[in-house]
Formats: sequence, C-alpha cells, structure tokens
Amino acid sequence: MDALVAGLMFPGLFLLIFLGIPIAYSLTLVSVAAGWYAFGPMIFQQLYGSVYSAATHYVLSSIPLFVLMGGILEKSGIARQLFDAIQLWIGRLPGGLALTTIAMAAIFAAASGVVGAVEIMIGLMAIPAMRAYGYRNSLMSGTICAGGSLGTIIPPTVIVVVYAALAQLSIGELFAAIILPGGLMVSLFALYILVRCALRPQDGPPAVEATPLPLGQKLAITAKALVPPLLLMFAVLGSLLMGIASPTEAAAVGVGGALLLAVMNGGISVQALGESLSLTVRITAMILLIVAGGTMFTGIFAVNGGGEMVAEIAEQLGGPTGVILFFLGVTFLLGFVLDWTSIVLICVPIFTPVVKQLGIDPVWFATLVLVTIQTSYLTPPMASSIFYLKSIAPDDITYGQMCRGVLPFIAIQLVTLLAVALVPSLATWLPEQIVGF
Repeated sequence: MDALVAGLMFPGLFLLIFLGIPIAYSLTLVSVAAGWYAFGPMIFQQLYGSVYSAATHYVLSSIPLFVLMGGILEKSGIARQLFDAIQLWIGRLPGGLALTTIAMAAIFAAASGVVGAVEIMIGLMAIPAMRAYGYRNSLMSGTICAGGSLGTIIPPTVIVVVYAALAQLSIGELFAAIILPGGLMVSLFALYILVRCALRPQDGPPAVEATPLPLGQKLAITAKALVPPLLLMFAVLGSLLMGIASPTEAAAVGVGGALLLAVMNGGISVQALGESLSLTVRITAMILLIVAGGTMFTGIFAVNGGGEMVAEIAEQLGGPTGVILFFLGVTFLLGFVLDWTSIVLICVPIFTPVVKQLGIDPVWFATLVLVTIQTSYLTPPMASSIFYLKSIAPDDITYGQMCRGVLPFIAIQLVTLLAVALVPSLATWLPEQIVGF
C-alpha cells in the first residue's frame, strides 16, 4: 500500500500542475496528502524540517548572488556592447548574426548562469538585428532558444549549485565537468549555422557593415566589450576551481566584479540597480520555494517506500546501462511539465543512492542529467525556451516556426549527450586536472 501511495504522487503532481497550480504549491499539496497517510496530523511538523533545511542550506545562499550578478550585467548595458563587438568580427560570415547570438549567449551564460534571463536578454537584442537582414523566422527562433539553453550547461550556472548540494558533490568539480561538453555543444551549434547559411544564404545572409571600421578601432571596441566579462568569468570560476573560495564566496566575487564593470561602463542607475535587486528577490524566492517543496516531495516519497520501488525497478533493468537510460528518460519526460529546479529537486535525491550503489561515476552521471535537462528545456510541446521567446517575439514569429527552428539544435544536444555517454572523459578529465590544484 505504501508503494502505491508513492507511485500515485507523480500523477497527482502532474494533475495539479495541469490545473494551473504553481509548481511549488503543487509539490507541497501532494506532499501533505501523501504524508498524511504516513504520519497523520504530525505531517506538518515533519514537513517543517524541509522548509528549515532549504532556508538554512549554506551552499544555496550563493543562488541570489549569482542571480544578482546576471541582473547587474543585463541592466548595465554591458550585454549590448558585447553583442555589437562580436558582430564586428563574425557578422560578415554566412549566418553571422546567428553566430553572434550563439557566441553572445555562451559568454553571457558563463558570466551570469541564470537560465531564462540569458535567452530574453539576447532575444531582445538579436531579433531586431536579424529581422533587419531578413533572417528566416525558424533559424532566428532556434538560435535564440538554443543560446538561452546554454545557461544550463556553461558554468557558473545555478542548476549546478542546486544539483551538487543535493547529490553532495563538489560544485567546483561539477562546474569543471560541464566545460568541455558545453564547449562541444557551442561549437556544433556554430557549425550547423555556418553550414546551413552557406548552403542556403537566404536563411541567414551576412551582415554587411555600411562603413567598415579600421582594424585598430575594432580591436579597441572588442577589448572594451569582451575582456571585462571574460575576466569576471575567470575570477568567479578560477576562485572556485582552485579552491580559493567557496561557492558563496565565488558568487560574491561575481557580484563585486559585476558592479565594478557597471561603474567602468558608465555607471548603473539607481533604477537599474533596483530592478536587478527586484529580479533577484523574485527568482530566489521562486527557486527556494520549489527547493522546499521538492525536499518535502522526495522525503515523503521515500517514507512511503518510493526509494525501494525505484531500487526494484533498477534491479530489473539489468545493469548500469539500463538504469542510466531509464533515469535519463524519466528526466527528459519530466522536462515536458516541470522546470529544471523541480526536476533536480525531485530526481537527484531519488537517483543518487542507486547511482552510488551501482558504482556509476556521479560526476559523469550528473553531466548526462544536465545535458538531458537542457534538451528537455528546448523540446516542444512544453519547451520553456519557446515560452520565454514567445513572450518577447513579434506576432509574425509563430509557435510552429519556433518548434521547427529548435529541432536541429535538439539533435545537436542529443549528439553531445551521446558523445559524453560514449566518451566519459569529456566530463571526468578536466575535473581531475584542475579542481583544487
């Protein structure tokens, strides 16, 4: 009977989400209902511990700092300068503006780590530029959505902070693990755009400068726009990977660096700083509410025998390969209805004991899960990336065009996933070389 209650928790959760109840509240309601079966009226005292745990977890305190860093960079005009500087060099290539968008997304994802914010920011800059040159709507949509998804796989990213905290992994090690897969994915994105637009110039014509700038001026513009964000990225990741700073301290370095860059860029207004702080409070509150709800959900799931049920399923799958495929399939399917925070909060505590028991490298497995979550973020019909883009796109860019546009990029993400699965050193080699050296 207990296992039946655990098994009904997921259908109950999906039902509440489809009814329009926010994810954090859906997780809490299902937890209370299933927990009442196990604890009776004492359930509320049991669930209090989940809220307290989420509110006092030291590693999670880095989340608002990473979000604030991204908000400051977005509001200070640094992003616009970066987009213009990259365009100077590669805008004349086939699909140059799309290539600029991917490069911009990769750099800004590394500088901020906030999924969603990256996509909206680059979309607001890239859509007018690409429309002015007659880019095909499907390529435009796919490029912006794919670029936004890089906030999941390029460090520092908030999702890694949450994952590592739940799986009891080193955040620096997991950041290092996703660097090579992230670089491979960005390279494949760029190669696809370049080949497609070389073969079909009408999809993404080159951006021809009205008045070409002298080389010295180009270098000066690039140095001013590109070097500061890269230095910020190296300061945050370097202090973390070398063991100089904890995740929270590294995030604080990022906020200080972002403020310094904003001042050097001409200053950040009181209004822009207030908007950055407001964004930080909203996103942090949303994440931590989901963290509390997810902790409740997985705790009650385990109490009702969910852990044993998952272990039994794993035994019947015939070894590590079957278990990994099953877990990745579950993660991908959950991505249709849940955001990344909920997926990590629900899945990681359930997967981790089985992964350890089977002797699967947890860092390699975590990398596979992160790429899978990124792919589900991009996959229709419930793709978060498409919903973000729809909120800022002109009316003539249709939902169907967006769905067609993301399909080639989904294929590239699956190729990356396969590469990491077949060549585990893509995820495990770099952490062994640089973390804590």
